[in-house]
This record gives sequence, C-alpha cells and structure tokens, in this order.
Amino acid sequence: MPKEKIVFFCQSCGAESSKWMGQCPACKEWNTLVEEIVSAKKGSKVVRTETRAKVTKLKDIESAEEQRITTQITELDRVLGGGIVPGSMVLVGGDPGIGKSTLLLQVCRNLAASNQNILYVSGEESLQQIKIRAERIGEFSDNLSLLCETNLEVVGEIVGKERPKVVVIDSIQTMYNENVASAPGSVSQVRESTGSLLQLAKGLGIAVFVIGHVTKEGVVAGPRVLEHMVDTVLYFEGDRHAAYRILRGVKNRFGSTNEIGVFEMRSEGLEEVENPSEFMLGGKPEGASGSVVACSMEGSRPILLEVQALVCHSNFGIPRRTAAGTDFNRVNLLMAVLEKRVGLQMGNCDAYVNIAGGIKMNEPAIDLGIILALVSSYKNRPIDEKTICFGEVGLSGEVRAVNMAEQRILEAKKLGFTTCIVPEVSKASLHKIEGIQIIGVKNVKEAIDKMV
Repeated sequence: MPKEKIVFFCQSCGAESSKWMGQCPACKEWNTLVEEIVSAKKGSKVVRTETRAKVTKLKDIESAEEQRITTQITELDRVLGGGIVPGSMVLVGGDPGIGKSTLLLQVCRNLAASNQNILYVSGEESLQQIKIRAERIGEFSDNLSLLCETNLEVVGEIVGKERPKVVVIDSIQTMYNENVASAPGSVSQVRESTGSLLQLAKGLGIAVFVIGHVTKEGVVAGPRVLEHMVDTVLYFEGDRHAAYRILRGVKNRFGSTNEIGVFEMRSEGLEEVENPSEFMLGGKPEGASGSVVACSMEGSRPILLEVQALVCHSNFGIPRRTAAGTDFNRVNLLMAVLEKRVGLQMGNCDAYVNIAGGIKMNEPAIDLGIILALVSSYKNRPIDEKTICFGEVGLSGEVRAVNMAEQRILEAKKLGFTTCIVPEVSKASLHKIEGIQIIGVKNVKEAIDKMV
C-alpha cells in the first residue's frame, strides 16, 4: 500500500509546504494554507528518447490570423475579443445563480445550430435537470451532446473519440483525476484537472469552457495558478436577485480586457442589452438634488450612469461615509478637495455615494460627477436633467483631461442630453459637434459655479 502523507497547499498561489504556517512563504498571503492528504507512489524509470521538439527562429514562423468561432451573442464575442479561438481555454467565474451555466448553454445552442459538434459535460446536474433548463431556453439541434461524468479519464476518452468543436465543463471543482489522492475540489485536484483539460485543448485544437465556483471573497476557488494556466478569465458580476448581469474580462490572451458585456436575466435565459446607458438611466428621478449623470468608458464603449449622493448633518461625533459602486477612499479624497479648495464644511456631515443600477465603476472620469452630486445634495439644489459631466479631479482641485472625450459626448447626444461639462483641456481637442452645448471647466470651483 502506498504510504499517505499530509502536506499543505496555498489556495492563492498553489505553493506546497510540509507544515502549516499562518503566512504563505511564496506569495506572503495570510491564512491560505489548507491541509491535504497525498499518497506517495513509487517513481518510475525515466526513459530518455529523442525529442520531437525543434527550435524555430521567430522570422521563420508564418503569422496567420486565428480563425475565430462566433457565438452569435454579440456581448460575449466583444468580451472574448471577436469570438472563440480554437484550442483556447476559457474560465468563467461568478457567484452561485448568477447565470454561468445558462450563458454557456445558450452558447452551445447557437453553436450547435450552426452545424458545430458541441459536448456539454456536467458534474453537478443530471441529464433530466439539464433538459429542463434547455427547454426553458429554446429548441436545440442534434449537434449538442450531453455527458454526466466527473472522471477526467473518461471525459478525455470521449473527447478524443467524438472530437467536438467546443467542450463545456460544469464545473471544474467537481472533476477529479484518479492519480491524485485528494478529494474533488481540493487545490491539487483543481490544478491537475485544469492541466489535463489544457492538454486536451492544445493537443486537439478544441475550445474548452470551464465553469469555476467563487469563494466569499469573490475569487475562483482553488489556487490562483488556475487563472494563470487558462487563456481567458471571465467574471460575471451583479446581484443575482437583480435583472442585469455584467460579464467582464479579467484576462484575455486574444483580446482586450477592458470590454464588458451587459445581459438581462429573463425567464427564457440571458438577453443582450444593446444600449447599457439607456438601461442604467432607467428610473432616474426628476428634480431631485444629489443626482447627476456621468460617463465612463469600458473599453471602446461609453456608458452613461447616474451618480447619486446624499449629504446630511451627522448626529454623532464621527460622521459616516459610505460608497456603493465606486471606491470608498476616492470619495473621501474628493470630499477633502471640496473642503480645502472650495471651502465647503463637510467634516460634520454624513455622506452616502451610490452608482445607480448596481454597476461598479472605478474610472477617474466620474470624479467630476461625484463632486457635483455631493455639492448638489449639500446645497439641496437639483442639477439640470439634460446635463452630463465627466473629468478627473486632482488634489489641487483642477479638472484633468480624460481619453475618448468625443465618443462620450456623441453617446450623450444620442440619448438626448443638451449640455456636457468637460475638462477645458479636452474641449480644445474636440471637433465641432452640433446639437449639444459643451462647457469646459478648469477646476472644481468653476464647475460648481456653472452647475449648482
């Protein structure tokens, strides 16, 4: 019998240790080492053979543009960089019930309808459960095959025999490798299972989608080496009780990581939101103070969003500050700028800042929107509903330039806005745009005097 031994693996970087330590010696993270039981197996003889690998000079390699497979879901293709690259491995993470399995089942449906052989491997649901979910989404062609299996050797044999174009693994935490003694979902199993699937994807030229569970901290369960092994990492964001979903690319070897996809959850599945700005501004109050529309860029897409602020006098010695959808420390910084550069006494006030719609934005271009919303609520003076603003605010109170200003203004004009507050530096580089008034400001005080 092979002798068992206990080792400790870091859930963050995958480093191995013979004893438990509070801090990982490799990545310096705290309380990430977990205990696992592994079996010591006899080593086999290493047979040296003539290697098949050859050294190739860079100039001798012919560059060919990769043939992408479209998913027929525009939002997903945008995040992937134009479609699915054959032989790539994509990790999809998100909270439970956010819609990961639903989205990939819709992808399988579209690809199967275009005469592509697709294999959906499930380790969590039975065939009957997948059938019920598929009937809710719509009709499927005969090119989609289902498999309920958790043994990776069996999955590898079937993939090698069927040779599908795309394989979906739901989920990686349920798969196990017989050569690893630890339980499914452990650090060793997740790492070895991902390595086996990666060999399948690169060796056979099959695109593999892997669904990964996330921890309560919001990261994929298992070692971070899992994210380093795959080609693309996608995260679903948003409240699962709300109707909208945001798909964001964290890593992409074949495209940009700045693009996002916006979906709406309906009874028949996920529906694309073609105009996120109109979707985010739905239900904006009329004539209310502390509300202003700002513009943020996600990749090449401008998104208009409502910044809300509520400022009131505090009844306690220490005022409360809350930020939802944006950086808490950034809000404190902007409030300090208002006190020092504008002279507003907000040190004894509670301040609550919210990005309506639940979307998270950390781009500095919404600084001017946060400033104007805070001042509007503090003075209890509403800002014109047809006014939009964007600009980065510095510690000296200056309004700094942002990129792609013209695209932001054109998006605002398309949605019916008549006035746009922009940095003076950005206004000088703009072409003439008819139908919207563009006001340039140099500092925060000038913007407040013109708007509030």
